[in-house]
Amino acid sequence: MSNFLPNPLLSTAGLPAFSLIQPEHINPAINTLIAENTQHLADLLQKIQQPSWDNLVAPLEDADDRLNKAFAPVSHLNSVKNNPQLRDAYNEALQALTAYHTQLGQNNALYQAYHQLATNAEFTTLNPAQQKTLEHTLRDFRLAGVDLPEEKKNRFAEIKSRLSQLSSLFANQVLDATQSFSHTVTDETELKGLPALLIQQAKHSAEQKNIPGWVFSLDAPVYLQIMQHAEHAPLRQLFYTAFMTKASDQGPGAGQWNNQPVMEEILQLRLEMAQLLGFAHYADYSLACKMAQSPQQVLDFLYQLAEQSRAMAEQELHELTQWTHETYSKQSLDVWDVPYYSERLKEARYSISQELLREYFPLPRVLNGLFNTIKQLFSVEIKPLESTELWHPDAQFFGVYKEGVLIAQCYLDLYAREGKKGGAWMGQCQVRRRTQNILQLPVAFLVCNFSAPVGDTPSLLTHQEVTTLFHEFGHGLHHMLSQIDVAAVSGINGVAWDAVELPSQFLENFCWQKPVLQELSSHYKTGAPLPDEWLDKMLAAKNFQSAIMMLRQLEFAIFDMRLHIEYGSAEFISVQTLIDEVRRQVAVIIPPNFNRFQLSFTHIFAGGYAAGYYSYKWAEVLSCDAFAAFEETGLFNPQTGAKFLHSILERGGAVDAMDCFIDFRGRPPSIDALLRHSGINHAKP
Repeated sequence: MSNFLPNPLLSTAGLPAFSLIQPEHINPAINTLIAENTQHLADLLQKIQQPSWDNLVAPLEDADDRLNKAFAPVSHLNSVKNNPQLRDAYNEALQALTAYHTQLGQNNALYQAYHQLATNAEFTTLNPAQQKTLEHTLRDFRLAGVDLPEEKKNRFAEIKSRLSQLSSLFANQVLDATQSFSHTVTDETELKGLPALLIQQAKHSAEQKNIPGWVFSLDAPVYLQIMQHAEHAPLRQLFYTAFMTKASDQGPGAGQWNNQPVMEEILQLRLEMAQLLGFAHYADYSLACKMAQSPQQVLDFLYQLAEQSRAMAEQELHELTQWTHETYSKQSLDVWDVPYYSERLKEARYSISQELLREYFPLPRVLNGLFNTIKQLFSVEIKPLESTELWHPDAQFFGVYKEGVLIAQCYLDLYAREGKKGGAWMGQCQVRRRTQNILQLPVAFLVCNFSAPVGDTPSLLTHQEVTTLFHEFGHGLHHMLSQIDVAAVSGINGVAWDAVELPSQFLENFCWQKPVLQELSSHYKTGAPLPDEWLDKMLAAKNFQSAIMMLRQLEFAIFDMRLHIEYGSAEFISVQTLIDEVRRQVAVIIPPNFNRFQLSFTHIFAGGYAAGYYSYKWAEVLSCDAFAAFEETGLFNPQTGAKFLHSILERGGAVDAMDCFIDFRGRPPSIDALLRHSGINHAKP
């Protein structure tokens, strides 16, 4: 780092200067801020006689916010512009931050100060957001081992540090294994059935590498199109095998990025950490700050859904195998056949396909339709803003306005590319909070991995990808429309993890409404609207194989919960044995023995979903029931939209998720809307 240039991560003004951030800036900045915060805390604790919000919590929030705003762009760049130097610097900073937060959580003097504030007379004068912050903070102290003897505190800190290393390693090995794989096709007949745009992109990739033929990556958009459309079965088998064995002993890289030992160590350390705190297993520890009250309650919920879905899933699979036998004379289906023939059956039954629809969902049109849907629902406008401070030419910057006043901002980065983590997510750049001097507006990162434009052809989305965009924007709205002024419970902060998917899944429902679909779509060449008969077919096909898809998600959720209950017990044999058993219980499509899905299951081994993957289905119950209110009163009923905004989006984590839902709906959630929306309510044994 130059002695003459200021460190861009230490700037307290404005948004991140992405173009200036270099790997060598990261650790000097993070270490400086940690040292300053540590000294600041020591000074505070020494001079405070009577803890109050203003002399304890507010100054600590200021310090925490500055550190968060320094690390947010680093974490973001590590995900969207990954390279070896940045990765090393990020991992080093992550270790320092993990140690710092662990020390904070185990600081007994700080805990006593918070406890004193929470039990003295001033507590009753605090607003609900402040009271909820104190309640969460005291809970988190206990979950960080503040009550442990010194030796166990040290071990807890070691575990936390090692777990942060391992989760980062797990994600990096999935990324590296994925990007190590490419397949070159030289025989044009093997391309039969593939979408023209995918072939064009593969040709472009080959030209860039200066090799003949067509080059296909293992990125999710490419993989999914090959699985659904490649007539050449060996190509589907090749990609299925590579995708389902990546980051294993047998996948791309032949074991170079094997996550098996990483996963085992993660599980061992999670169990040890939970037991240090007096929990029976990690699942109990995980649920300590979620809506669900016990692992058994979660499993009962998941198995209930599985039971109600199974008969219909078996019927769906029977129809598929019977149809492929009659139409293609196929005696049996391999797993890599299922997506391909499912798509053919869907086309035959409804005369519609994702690839046909893709031409009607150019990204610019979809974005405009999304923004207009949000405007109609919540009376906010989203407009593009000029920004020279972007990390890539494809990134965009937007402002969110209420009655002409800027209330939030967001970055969009929507195309897949080398060095960018797969999947889709919302990240926090900065959170809404009020200080004595200013109101800090929330800023979000919204990231997807769609196919990039090629030449004059814009990015064309499948309807599934349109739904993904709506999903992430739902998270973004939860963050950006918050009216809570305390950082710890503003936006998605402090929201129970199994409720955090409510706004995202809620917004997905609008992708299936005719008026919204008409606004989202027009042919990218002619501008012609999506034909009415296509719209009708698309809606008719909405629940095609929905029970099979339901069981697939339940398989992941049950596996995750049981793994974190049973790992380390006398009955537990191995992770593979458990996932095989869950599949026999739940799935109707059993994958081959070489499948190693769990070794790239980043949600639970490198994300926040450990013993929490059930949250998707738990929150889907909430989201379907919430959307039913709009079905009852009118899709864009202003009163219903305003009530959802005020009851759920604006309140962040300041009010318990169940109370927010009941405030909106007037009653606890019901599973009926989820089954109805999935078309499963009429399933017969």
